Amino acid sequence: MVGHKPIQNTDAELPDRQGFAHFMLKEIYEQPEVVRRCLAAYLKPDWDGQDASVLSTPFNLALPEQVSANVAEIQIVACGTSRHAGLVAQYWLEQLAGIPTRVRSASEFVSGPFPLRANTLTIAVTQSGETADTLAAIAVAKRRSPSDASLQSWSLGITNQPESSLSKAVDYIFPTLAGVEIGVAATKTFLSQLVVFCCLALEFALRRRALSVQDAMPLIGALRSLPDQIETLLNQQHEPIQMLAKIIADTKDCIVLGRGINHAIALEGALKLKETTYLHAEGYASGEFMHGPIALLDATVSVIAIAPAGTVYASMLANARKVKANRAPLIGITNASTQADHAMFDHLLTVPATDERLSPLLTVIPLQLLAYAIAVQRSFDVDRPRNITKTLLT
Repeated sequence: MVGHKPIQNTDAELPDRQGFAHFMLKEIYEQPEVVRRCLAAYLKPDWDGQDASVLSTPFNLALPEQVSANVAEIQIVACGTSRHAGLVAQYWLEQLAGIPTRVRSASEFVSGPFPLRANTLTIAVTQSGETADTLAAIAVAKRRSPSDASLQSWSLGITNQPESSLSKAVDYIFPTLAGVEIGVAATKTFLSQLVVFCCLALEFALRRRALSVQDAMPLIGALRSLPDQIETLLNQQHEPIQMLAKIIADTKDCIVLGRGINHAIALEGALKLKETTYLHAEGYASGEFMHGPIALLDATVSVIAIAPAGTVYASMLANARKVKANRAPLIGITNASTQADHAMFDHLLTVPATDERLSPLLTVIPLQLLAYAIAVQRSFDVDRPRNITKTLLT
């Protein structure tokens, strides 16, 4: 029988940290292997896109054709970090697969569900598979399923615990295969949720012919490169982030800015800072930040700008210049190589180059490391933040 318990265990009950100072740091460094494991499970190793006459996709996703062909709308319900994964997925599902997608905090969905439409797929995302608000939301969604058999609806769960309550509540379950995560501030489970969502979005895109095989091939190649890129990023940025944490550890407020698909990563980065460091941190869409919240800025407010190369790069730089004009310390996260642009940042954290649509899988990692390093610098319990519990399955 599967049971669950909060993370407040004695150290003797917990798995070995394997030489890492904290479980959070260990789990951040496990992310390359977690991504490899997800890709090994969901991405066919020998698919080369040559059999274009038959709609063969590169993914091992046991989702019936009637779902992929007929789904007209997707609603995602989740909480906290899992909701941020859903926001990244919303971008992929809409921009790659062309499926209208809405994301709601599970607790808010229970209070005010979306209007019901035919051929809706509800996706519930929870690390433990036991999150009460998310289970309640999926129950509401299933109770509202159309009585008319011609108006179809389906439910899907994405979780790190396939033998959990969620698996009994949904039609289909996709495990994230991240392994046990002890740190309350989710890191490797977030990244594995993104990998599963990305595979699902590309599966939909190819089956519905919203994306050609030729256009999908570069993205699939970029997916395969991610584990090595994450390893490189961890090795290259660990020391610079440790130094940066010492500089900004005493800041009282932090703003994280993102645009497009990285708006969700700005929200996730701010959440990690709040959970582990107890800093007042807020994530904003960078354009929206200019419409009022910019008034908060002065020399005591640190700003992190997520500025990957691609369609939003110029806009992010324009916003960064306005931040700089207000004397706020400015930290950049980028894979762009333009040195002249880099000069505007007081501190720069670089990530490997990848397709802009996959950049969240890399831009989130410096934010995880920075949150961890600041918490350590401030002598806080990184693995067990105050006031928060986490459900573990036994």
